[in-house]
Amino acid sequence: MDVDFPLWLRAQHLLNFILMGMLIRSGIEMLSSLPRLWWRKDCAPGTEWLKFTRRELPKEEGVYTSLMDEKSVHPLLSLPGRENIGLGRHWHGLSVMFWVLNGVVYIALLFATGLWRRIVPTSWEVFPEAWDSLLMYLNFTAPDISHFTPYDSLQMLGYTFVIFVLAPFQMLTGIAMSPAIRSRYPWFVKMWGGHQGARSLHFIGLVIFSGFIVMHVSLVFLVNREHNMINMVFGGGEVTTARAAQALVIMIATIVAVAIFWIALSYWSLADRVRAQKFTAGVTEVGRKLFLNRMRPLGARKKAYTDDDISEFHWTNGLPPTQEESAAWIEARDNDWEGLTITLRDDINDVEKVLTVADLKALPRHSYIATHTCMQGWSATSRWTGVRLTDLMEQLGPRPEGARYLLAESYGLAQKMYDNRPREPFYAAIDLETMAEEESILAYERNGLPLEDHLGAPARMRVESNHGYKHVKWVSRIMWVHDFAEYGDGRGGTREDSALQAFNGRI
Repeated sequence: MDVDFPLWLRAQHLLNFILMGMLIRSGIEMLSSLPRLWWRKDCAPGTEWLKFTRRELPKEEGVYTSLMDEKSVHPLLSLPGRENIGLGRHWHGLSVMFWVLNGVVYIALLFATGLWRRIVPTSWEVFPEAWDSLLMYLNFTAPDISHFTPYDSLQMLGYTFVIFVLAPFQMLTGIAMSPAIRSRYPWFVKMWGGHQGARSLHFIGLVIFSGFIVMHVSLVFLVNREHNMINMVFGGGEVTTARAAQALVIMIATIVAVAIFWIALSYWSLADRVRAQKFTAGVTEVGRKLFLNRMRPLGARKKAYTDDDISEFHWTNGLPPTQEESAAWIEARDNDWEGLTITLRDDINDVEKVLTVADLKALPRHSYIATHTCMQGWSATSRWTGVRLTDLMEQLGPRPEGARYLLAESYGLAQKMYDNRPREPFYAAIDLETMAEEESILAYERNGLPLEDHLGAPARMRVESNHGYKHVKWVSRIMWVHDFAEYGDGRGGTREDSALQAFNGRI
Protein backbone atom coordinates (compact mmCIF):
# COMPACT_ATOMS: atom_id res chain seq x y z
CA MET A 1 0.00 0.00 0.00
CA ASP A 2 1.17 3.53 -0.81
CA VAL A 3 2.04 5.10 2.55
CA ASP A 4 2.58 8.60 1.20
CA PHE A 5 0.18 11.36 2.21
CA PRO A 6 -0.81 13.27 -0.95
CA LEU A 7 -1.19 17.04 -0.92
CA TRP A 8 -5.01 16.92 -1.13
CA LEU A 9 -5.13 14.71 1.95
CA ARG A 10 -2.87 17.00 3.97
CA ALA A 11 -4.72 20.15 2.81
CA GLN A 12 -8.10 18.71 3.75
CA HIS A 13 -6.76 17.52 7.09
CA LEU A 14 -5.64 21.08 7.87
CA LEU A 15 -8.94 22.54 6.70
CA ASN A 16 -10.82 20.02 8.85
CA PHE A 17 -8.72 21.06 11.86
CA ILE A 18 -9.63 24.73 11.30
CA LEU A 19 -13.33 24.02 10.81
CA MET A 20 -13.57 21.64 13.78
CA GLY A 21 -12.17 24.37 16.00
CA MET A 22 -14.77 26.83 14.69
CA LEU A 23 -17.53 24.27 15.22
CA ILE A 24 -16.53 23.51 18.79
CA ARG A 25 -16.01 27.16 19.74
CA SER A 26 -19.35 28.30 18.25
CA GLY A 27 -20.99 25.25 19.85
CA ILE A 28 -19.74 26.47 23.24
CA GLU A 29 -21.34 29.85 22.51
CA MET A 30 -24.66 28.18 21.74
CA LEU A 31 -24.55 25.95 24.81
CA SER A 32 -23.68 28.89 27.05
CA SER A 33 -26.90 30.59 25.95
CA LEU A 34 -28.84 27.87 27.79
CA PRO A 35 -26.27 25.89 29.79
CA ARG A 36 -28.58 22.97 30.57
CA LEU A 37 -29.42 19.65 28.91
CA TRP A 38 -32.53 17.48 29.19
CA TRP A 39 -33.80 14.10 28.00
CA ARG A 40 -37.44 15.15 28.46
CA LYS A 41 -40.18 16.51 26.21
CA ASP A 42 -39.99 19.75 28.16
CA CYS A 43 -37.31 21.72 29.97
CA ALA A 44 -38.71 21.89 33.48
CA PRO A 45 -36.32 23.46 36.01
CA GLY A 46 -34.59 20.89 38.19
CA THR A 47 -34.98 18.02 35.71
CA GLU A 48 -31.76 18.59 33.74
CA TRP A 49 -29.41 15.62 33.35
CA LEU A 50 -26.47 18.01 32.99
CA LYS A 51 -25.96 21.73 33.58
CA PHE A 52 -23.04 24.15 33.39
CA THR A 53 -24.37 26.75 35.78
CA ARG A 54 -24.94 26.98 39.51
CA ARG A 55 -28.14 28.98 39.14
CA GLU A 56 -31.23 27.38 40.68
CA LEU A 57 -34.37 28.21 38.73
CA PRO A 58 -37.86 28.97 40.06
CA LYS A 59 -40.37 26.20 39.40
CA GLU A 60 -43.14 28.64 38.49
CA GLU A 61 -43.74 29.34 34.82
CA GLY A 62 -43.41 32.85 33.44
CA VAL A 63 -41.33 34.50 36.18
CA TYR A 64 -37.91 33.72 34.76
CA THR A 65 -36.90 34.01 31.10
CA SER A 66 -34.36 31.95 29.26
CA LEU A 67 -32.31 35.05 28.47
CA MET A 68 -31.75 35.49 32.22
CA ASP A 69 -30.05 32.09 32.22
CA GLU A 70 -27.48 33.01 29.56
CA LYS A 71 -23.80 32.77 30.53
CA SER A 72 -21.05 34.99 29.17
CA VAL A 73 -18.02 33.08 27.89
CA HIS A 74 -14.65 34.64 27.13
CA PRO A 75 -13.84 35.16 23.41
CA LEU A 76 -10.66 33.09 23.86
CA LEU A 77 -12.87 30.04 24.40
CA SER A 78 -16.02 30.59 22.37
CA LEU A 79 -16.96 32.09 19.01
CA PRO A 80 -17.63 34.95 19.33
CA GLY A 81 -18.22 34.98 23.12
CA ARG A 82 -19.82 37.52 25.48
CA GLU A 83 -23.47 36.44 25.11
CA ASN A 84 -23.85 36.61 21.34
CA ILE A 85 -26.08 33.64 20.58
CA GLY A 86 -27.11 35.04 17.20
CA LEU A 87 -23.56 35.31 15.89
CA GLY A 88 -22.62 32.01 17.54
CA ARG A 89 -25.38 30.26 15.60
CA HIS A 90 -24.33 31.90 12.33
CA TRP A 91 -20.69 30.89 12.81
CA HIS A 92 -21.80 27.36 13.65
CA GLY A 93 -23.92 27.18 10.50
CA LEU A 94 -21.16 28.59 8.31
CA SER A 95 -18.63 26.14 9.75
CA VAL A 96 -21.01 23.22 9.24
CA MET A 97 -21.53 24.09 5.58
CA PHE A 98 -17.80 24.12 4.81
CA TRP A 99 -17.08 21.14 7.09
CA VAL A 100 -19.66 18.99 5.27
CA LEU A 101 -18.39 20.17 1.88
CA ASN A 102 -14.82 19.36 2.90
CA GLY A 103 -15.97 15.94 4.11
CA VAL A 104 -17.79 15.13 0.88
CA VAL A 105 -14.70 16.00 -1.18
CA TYR A 106 -12.53 13.97 1.21
CA ILE A 107 -14.73 10.87 0.95
CA ALA A 108 -14.89 11.15 -2.84
CA LEU A 109 -11.11 11.42 -3.17
CA LEU A 110 -10.57 8.69 -0.58
CA PHE A 111 -12.47 6.18 -2.68
CA ALA A 112 -11.29 7.54 -6.04
CA THR A 113 -7.64 7.08 -5.07
CA GLY A 114 -8.03 3.78 -3.21
CA LEU A 115 -6.73 5.32 0.03
CA TRP A 116 -9.93 4.19 1.76
CA ARG A 117 -8.12 0.88 2.43
CA ARG A 118 -5.99 2.71 4.98
CA ILE A 119 -8.91 3.37 7.29
CA VAL A 120 -11.71 0.94 6.37
CA PRO A 121 -11.08 -2.57 7.77
CA THR A 122 -11.26 -5.35 5.19
CA SER A 123 -10.53 -8.26 7.55
CA TRP A 124 -11.98 -9.48 10.86
CA GLU A 125 -8.36 -9.71 12.08
CA VAL A 126 -8.56 -5.98 12.72
CA PHE A 127 -10.41 -6.58 16.00
CA PRO A 128 -7.89 -8.85 17.81
CA GLU A 129 -5.03 -6.72 16.47
CA ALA A 130 -6.76 -3.58 17.74
CA TRP A 131 -7.23 -5.23 21.13
CA ASP A 132 -3.49 -6.00 21.28
CA SER A 133 -2.70 -2.39 20.37
CA LEU A 134 -5.06 -1.11 23.07
CA LEU A 135 -3.36 -3.27 25.72
CA MET A 136 0.01 -1.90 24.66
CA TYR A 137 -1.21 1.71 24.86
CA LEU A 138 -2.75 1.06 28.27
CA ASN A 139 0.65 -0.20 29.42
CA PHE A 140 2.23 3.03 28.15
CA THR A 141 4.02 1.28 25.32
CA ALA A 142 3.38 1.51 21.58
CA PRO A 143 3.14 -1.01 18.76
CA ASP A 144 6.25 -1.40 16.64
CA ILE A 145 6.44 0.70 13.48
CA SER A 146 5.73 -2.46 11.47
CA HIS A 147 2.13 -2.32 12.78
CA PHE A 148 1.52 0.98 11.02
CA THR A 149 0.63 0.83 7.31
CA PRO A 150 0.31 3.80 7.87
CA TYR A 151 -2.08 3.22 10.81
CA ASP A 152 -2.35 0.40 13.29
CA SER A 153 -5.60 -1.56 13.64
CA LEU A 154 -6.84 0.44 16.62
CA GLN A 155 -6.35 3.70 14.75
CA MET A 156 -8.05 2.20 11.71
CA LEU A 157 -11.16 1.37 13.74
CA GLY A 158 -11.07 4.78 15.39
CA TYR A 159 -10.88 6.67 12.09
CA THR A 160 -13.62 4.51 10.55
CA PHE A 161 -15.87 5.26 13.52
CA VAL A 162 -15.24 9.00 13.45
CA ILE A 163 -15.55 9.43 9.67
CA PHE A 164 -18.41 7.07 8.89
CA VAL A 165 -20.38 6.97 12.16
CA LEU A 166 -19.70 9.94 14.42
CA ALA A 167 -19.59 12.65 11.73
CA PRO A 168 -22.93 11.58 10.14
CA PHE A 169 -24.38 11.22 13.66
CA GLN A 170 -23.51 14.84 14.40
CA MET A 171 -25.03 15.99 11.13
CA LEU A 172 -28.27 14.08 11.72
CA THR A 173 -28.72 15.17 15.34
CA GLY A 174 -27.84 18.73 14.32
CA ILE A 175 -30.50 19.05 11.64
CA ALA A 176 -33.02 17.35 13.95
CA MET A 177 -33.02 20.59 15.96
CA SER A 178 -34.28 22.58 12.97
CA PRO A 179 -37.95 23.65 13.21
CA ALA A 180 -38.23 23.34 9.41
CA ILE A 181 -37.16 19.68 9.62
CA ARG A 182 -39.40 19.01 12.62
CA SER A 183 -42.49 20.51 11.01
CA ARG A 184 -41.90 18.55 7.79
CA TYR A 185 -40.48 15.28 9.19
CA PRO A 186 -41.72 15.08 12.81
CA TRP A 187 -41.04 11.30 12.97
CA PHE A 188 -37.33 11.97 12.33
CA VAL A 189 -37.05 14.33 15.31
CA LYS A 190 -39.07 11.99 17.52
CA MET A 191 -36.70 9.16 16.58
CA TRP A 192 -33.89 11.01 18.41
CA GLY A 193 -36.02 11.58 21.51
CA GLY A 194 -37.45 14.90 20.38
CA HIS A 195 -35.68 18.22 20.32
CA GLN A 196 -34.06 17.75 23.73
CA GLY A 197 -32.96 14.21 22.89
CA ALA A 198 -31.30 15.42 19.69
CA ARG A 199 -29.69 18.33 21.55
CA SER A 200 -28.31 16.06 24.28
CA LEU A 201 -27.05 13.47 21.77
CA HIS A 202 -25.41 16.24 19.74
CA PHE A 203 -23.60 17.39 22.87
CA ILE A 204 -22.44 13.84 23.65
CA GLY A 205 -21.17 13.61 20.07
CA LEU A 206 -19.24 16.82 20.63
CA VAL A 207 -17.61 15.36 23.74
CA ILE A 208 -16.61 12.20 21.85
CA PHE A 209 -15.25 14.27 18.97
CA SER A 210 -13.24 16.41 21.37
CA GLY A 211 -11.88 13.30 23.10
CA PHE A 212 -10.89 11.84 19.75
CA ILE A 213 -9.04 15.03 18.78
CA VAL A 214 -7.08 15.02 22.03
CA MET A 215 -6.18 11.34 21.61
CA HIS A 216 -5.36 11.77 17.92
CA VAL A 217 -3.02 14.71 18.49
CA SER A 218 -1.40 12.99 21.47
CA LEU A 219 -0.63 9.87 19.44
CA VAL A 220 0.93 11.99 16.69
CA PHE A 221 3.44 13.40 19.14
CA LEU A 222 3.94 10.34 21.33
CA VAL A 223 4.01 7.35 18.99
CA ASN A 224 6.54 7.20 16.11
CA ARG A 225 6.65 10.98 16.18
CA GLU A 226 9.23 11.42 13.44
CA HIS A 227 7.30 9.31 10.94
CA ASN A 228 4.02 11.03 11.76
CA MET A 229 5.28 14.57 11.44
CA ILE A 230 7.16 13.92 8.18
CA ASN A 231 4.08 12.24 6.71
CA MET A 232 1.74 15.03 7.78
CA VAL A 233 3.96 17.93 6.68
CA PHE A 234 5.95 16.62 3.71
CA GLY A 235 3.71 13.74 2.70
CA GLY A 236 6.31 11.04 3.33
CA GLY A 237 9.80 10.26 2.17
CA GLU A 238 13.05 9.63 4.03
CA VAL A 239 12.85 9.77 7.82
CA THR A 240 15.79 11.75 9.16
CA THR A 241 16.28 13.82 12.28
CA ALA A 242 16.70 17.01 10.22
CA ARG A 243 13.47 16.50 8.26
CA ALA A 244 11.59 15.60 11.43
CA ALA A 245 12.82 18.79 13.11
CA GLN A 246 11.70 20.87 10.14
CA ALA A 247 8.31 19.18 10.19
CA LEU A 248 7.94 19.80 13.94
CA VAL A 249 8.62 23.52 13.55
CA ILE A 250 6.18 23.82 10.64
CA MET A 251 3.53 21.86 12.51
CA ILE A 252 3.77 23.91 15.70
CA ALA A 253 3.79 27.16 13.73
CA THR A 254 0.68 26.02 11.87
CA ILE A 255 -1.16 25.13 15.07
CA VAL A 256 -0.30 28.52 16.58
CA ALA A 257 -1.45 30.31 13.40
CA VAL A 258 -4.76 28.43 13.41
CA ALA A 259 -5.33 29.23 17.09
CA ILE A 260 -4.68 32.92 16.37
CA PHE A 261 -7.14 32.73 13.47
CA TRP A 262 -9.83 31.20 15.73
CA ILE A 263 -9.42 33.95 18.32
CA ALA A 264 -9.24 36.67 15.64
CA LEU A 265 -12.64 35.54 14.35
CA SER A 266 -14.10 36.24 17.80
CA TYR A 267 -12.64 39.72 18.09
CA TRP A 268 -13.44 40.54 14.44
CA SER A 269 -17.07 39.60 15.18
CA LEU A 270 -17.25 41.60 18.40
CA ALA A 271 -15.59 44.66 16.85
CA ASP A 272 -18.56 45.17 14.51
CA ARG A 273 -21.37 42.72 15.23
CA VAL A 274 -23.66 44.05 12.50
CA ARG A 275 -20.92 43.51 9.93
CA ALA A 276 -20.34 40.00 11.25
CA GLN A 277 -24.07 39.27 11.12
CA LYS A 278 -24.29 40.40 7.47
CA PHE A 279 -21.37 38.19 6.48
CA THR A 280 -22.21 35.03 8.42
CA ALA A 281 -26.00 35.13 7.97
CA GLY A 282 -25.49 35.92 4.29
CA VAL A 283 -23.34 32.84 3.77
CA THR A 284 -25.59 30.52 5.76
CA GLU A 285 -28.67 31.76 3.91
CA VAL A 286 -27.35 29.84 0.91
CA GLY A 287 -27.74 26.60 2.87
CA ARG A 288 -31.21 27.56 4.08
CA LYS A 289 -32.38 28.25 0.54
CA LEU A 290 -30.90 25.03 -0.82
CA PHE A 291 -32.04 22.60 1.85
CA LEU A 292 -34.69 24.10 4.14
CA ASN A 293 -36.88 26.65 2.39
CA ARG A 294 -38.65 24.00 0.34
CA MET A 295 -39.72 22.08 3.43
CA ARG A 296 -43.21 23.08 4.44
CA PRO A 297 -45.13 21.80 7.49
CA LEU A 298 -47.19 18.65 7.02
CA GLY A 299 -50.16 20.32 8.62
CA ALA A 300 -53.16 17.99 9.00
CA ARG A 301 -51.09 15.07 7.64
CA LYS A 302 -48.84 15.21 10.71
CA LYS A 303 -49.54 12.16 12.90
CA ALA A 304 -46.30 11.83 14.85
CA TYR A 305 -47.37 14.06 17.76
CA THR A 306 -50.49 13.50 19.89
CA ASP A 307 -51.88 14.96 23.11
CA ASP A 308 -49.67 12.47 24.99
CA ASP A 309 -46.65 14.46 23.82
CA ILE A 310 -47.80 17.72 25.42
CA SER A 311 -45.23 19.14 27.82
CA GLU A 312 -45.82 19.90 31.46
CA PHE A 313 -43.61 23.00 31.48
CA HIS A 314 -43.19 25.85 29.01
CA TRP A 315 -40.34 28.36 29.25
CA THR A 316 -40.74 31.89 28.05
CA ASN A 317 -38.43 34.43 26.56
CA GLY A 318 -39.78 37.86 27.41
CA LEU A 319 -42.12 39.05 30.15
CA PRO A 320 -45.66 40.46 29.72
CA PRO A 321 -45.98 44.21 29.11
CA THR A 322 -45.77 46.39 32.21
CA GLN A 323 -47.89 49.45 32.98
CA GLU A 324 -45.12 51.64 31.59
CA GLU A 325 -44.84 49.58 28.41
CA SER A 326 -48.56 49.31 27.59
CA ALA A 327 -51.27 50.72 29.85
CA ALA A 328 -53.88 49.56 27.30
CA TRP A 329 -52.78 45.93 27.55
CA ILE A 330 -52.74 46.05 31.37
CA GLU A 331 -56.22 47.62 31.52
CA ALA A 332 -57.64 45.08 29.05
CA ARG A 333 -56.04 42.17 30.91
CA ASP A 334 -57.71 43.31 34.13
CA ASN A 335 -61.09 43.46 32.32
CA ASP A 336 -61.05 40.01 30.70
CA TRP A 337 -59.65 41.54 27.47
CA GLU A 338 -62.62 43.86 27.10
CA GLY A 339 -61.59 46.76 24.87
CA LEU A 340 -58.36 45.24 23.63
CA THR A 341 -57.98 45.48 19.87
CA ILE A 342 -55.82 43.86 17.22
CA THR A 343 -55.32 46.00 14.13
CA LEU A 344 -55.05 44.52 10.65
CA ARG A 345 -53.31 46.96 8.38
CA ASP A 346 -52.32 47.40 4.77
CA ASP A 347 -49.28 49.60 5.29
CA ILE A 348 -48.87 50.09 1.56
CA ASN A 349 -52.27 51.72 0.98
CA ASP A 350 -52.89 53.01 4.51
CA VAL A 351 -55.96 50.84 5.12
CA GLU A 352 -56.85 49.37 8.53
CA LYS A 353 -59.43 47.18 10.21
CA VAL A 354 -59.72 46.71 13.96
CA LEU A 355 -60.73 43.40 15.55
CA THR A 356 -61.66 42.61 19.13
CA VAL A 357 -60.73 39.33 20.77
CA ALA A 358 -64.34 38.21 20.24
CA ASP A 359 -64.07 39.04 16.52
CA LEU A 360 -60.92 36.97 16.36
CA LYS A 361 -62.54 33.95 17.98
CA ALA A 362 -65.48 34.15 15.57
CA LEU A 363 -63.17 33.34 12.64
CA PRO A 364 -62.54 29.70 11.54
CA ARG A 365 -60.63 27.80 14.24
CA HIS A 366 -57.50 25.82 13.50
CA SER A 367 -55.88 23.48 16.02
CA TYR A 368 -52.77 21.29 16.00
CA ILE A 369 -49.93 20.00 18.21
CA ALA A 370 -46.47 21.41 17.70
CA THR A 371 -43.16 21.76 19.47
CA HIS A 372 -41.99 25.27 20.19
CA THR A 373 -38.23 25.74 20.06
CA CYS A 374 -36.22 28.75 21.08
CA MET A 375 -32.96 29.53 19.31
CA GLN A 376 -31.35 29.18 22.75
CA GLY A 377 -32.27 25.48 22.82
CA TRP A 378 -35.30 25.01 25.09
CA SER A 379 -38.48 23.44 23.77
CA ALA A 380 -42.06 22.58 24.76
CA THR A 381 -44.87 20.76 22.99
CA SER A 382 -48.43 22.17 23.12
CA ARG A 383 -51.75 22.10 21.34
CA TRP A 384 -52.25 25.51 19.78
CA THR A 385 -55.62 26.85 18.63
CA GLY A 386 -56.31 30.02 16.69
CA VAL A 387 -57.04 31.42 13.27
CA ARG A 388 -54.84 30.85 10.25
CA LEU A 389 -53.00 33.98 9.13
CA THR A 390 -54.42 33.57 5.64
CA ASP A 391 -57.99 33.59 7.00
CA LEU A 392 -57.16 36.50 9.29
CA MET A 393 -55.71 38.78 6.63
CA GLU A 394 -58.63 38.09 4.30
CA GLN A 395 -60.63 40.30 6.68
CA LEU A 396 -58.82 43.21 5.04
CA GLY A 397 -59.75 42.08 1.54
CA PRO A 398 -57.42 40.87 -1.22
CA ARG A 399 -53.69 41.08 -0.57
CA PRO A 400 -52.50 44.50 -1.78
CA GLU A 401 -50.28 44.72 -4.81
CA GLY A 402 -46.64 45.04 -3.78
CA ALA A 403 -47.06 43.24 -0.44
CA ARG A 404 -44.12 40.89 0.07
CA TYR A 405 -44.09 40.33 3.82
CA LEU A 406 -46.39 40.11 6.82
CA LEU A 407 -45.20 42.06 9.84
CA ALA A 408 -46.58 41.63 13.38
CA GLU A 409 -46.08 44.02 16.29
CA SER A 410 -46.48 43.47 20.03
CA TYR A 411 -47.86 45.47 22.93
CA GLY A 412 -44.61 44.46 24.66
CA LEU A 413 -41.02 45.57 24.27
CA ALA A 414 -37.84 43.72 23.42
CA GLN A 415 -36.14 42.20 26.45
CA LYS A 416 -32.88 43.95 25.59
CA MET A 417 -31.10 45.47 22.60
CA TYR A 418 -27.68 44.26 21.48
CA ASP A 419 -26.24 47.82 21.60
CA ASN A 420 -27.92 48.64 24.95
CA ARG A 421 -30.12 51.40 23.48
CA PRO A 422 -33.62 51.78 24.99
CA ARG A 423 -35.80 48.73 24.42
CA GLU A 424 -38.09 48.93 21.39
CA PRO A 425 -41.53 47.42 20.61
CA PHE A 426 -41.17 43.76 19.64
CA TYR A 427 -41.97 42.91 16.02
CA ALA A 428 -41.23 40.21 13.44
CA ALA A 429 -41.72 39.84 9.70
CA ILE A 430 -42.24 36.64 7.70
CA ASP A 431 -42.34 36.02 3.98
CA LEU A 432 -45.57 35.19 2.18
CA GLU A 433 -44.75 31.49 1.68
CA THR A 434 -44.26 31.06 5.44
CA MET A 435 -47.38 33.09 6.16
CA ALA A 436 -49.43 30.74 3.94
CA GLU A 437 -48.29 27.57 5.74
CA GLU A 438 -51.06 25.62 7.43
CA GLU A 439 -49.41 25.99 10.84
CA SER A 440 -48.96 29.76 10.71
CA ILE A 441 -51.73 31.09 12.95
CA LEU A 442 -52.69 33.78 15.42
CA ALA A 443 -53.25 31.60 18.49
CA TYR A 444 -55.57 32.42 21.39
CA GLU A 445 -55.66 29.02 23.16
CA ARG A 446 -53.02 26.59 24.41
CA ASN A 447 -53.93 23.06 25.43
CA GLY A 448 -57.63 23.92 25.22
CA LEU A 449 -57.44 26.89 27.59
CA PRO A 450 -57.15 30.64 27.01
CA LEU A 451 -53.59 31.66 26.34
CA GLU A 452 -51.60 32.45 29.49
CA ASP A 453 -50.38 36.01 30.04
CA HIS A 454 -46.70 35.06 30.00
CA LEU A 455 -47.14 33.13 26.73
CA GLY A 456 -48.72 36.00 24.80
CA ALA A 457 -52.36 36.52 25.89
CA PRO A 458 -54.77 37.23 24.46
CA ALA A 459 -53.27 36.36 21.05
CA ARG A 460 -49.84 35.50 19.68
CA MET A 461 -48.28 34.46 16.40
CA ARG A 462 -47.40 30.82 15.75
CA VAL A 463 -45.06 30.07 12.84
CA GLU A 464 -44.15 26.43 13.42
CA SER A 465 -41.53 26.16 10.67
CA ASN A 466 -39.47 28.85 12.42
CA HIS A 467 -37.83 29.28 15.82
CA GLY A 468 -39.67 31.14 18.55
CA TYR A 469 -38.32 34.60 17.81
CA LYS A 470 -40.78 34.80 14.91
CA HIS A 471 -43.75 34.03 17.20
CA VAL A 472 -44.71 37.52 18.36
CA LYS A 473 -46.53 37.53 21.70
CA TRP A 474 -49.18 40.03 22.89
CA VAL A 475 -49.93 40.96 19.27
CA SER A 476 -51.18 44.51 18.74
CA ARG A 477 -51.00 44.86 14.95
CA ILE A 478 -50.46 42.72 11.88
CA MET A 479 -49.86 44.32 8.52
CA TRP A 480 -48.95 43.82 4.91
CA VAL A 481 -45.64 45.53 4.10
CA HIS A 482 -43.61 45.83 0.96
CA ASP A 483 -40.17 45.44 2.51
CA PHE A 484 -39.14 44.75 6.11
CA ALA A 485 -36.01 46.82 5.49
CA GLU A 486 -38.17 49.91 6.10
CA TYR A 487 -38.91 48.95 9.73
CA GLY A 488 -36.74 48.89 12.83
CA ASP A 489 -33.10 48.37 11.94
CA GLY A 490 -34.19 46.79 8.68
CA ARG A 491 -33.21 43.22 9.54
CA GLY A 492 -36.75 41.84 9.75
CA GLY A 493 -37.54 41.65 13.45
CA THR A 494 -36.64 42.59 16.99
CA ARG A 495 -34.52 39.49 17.56
CA GLU A 496 -32.73 40.18 14.30
CA ASP A 497 -32.18 43.77 15.44
CA SER A 498 -31.49 43.10 19.12
CA ALA A 499 -29.65 39.76 18.97
CA LEU A 500 -28.52 39.70 15.32
CA GLN A 501 -30.48 36.57 14.48
CA ALA A 502 -31.11 35.63 10.86
CA PHE A 503 -34.34 36.74 9.16
CA ASN A 504 -34.84 33.14 8.08
CA GLY A 505 -35.60 31.33 11.36
CA ARG A 506 -35.95 27.82 9.91
CA ILE A 507 -32.86 26.39 11.63
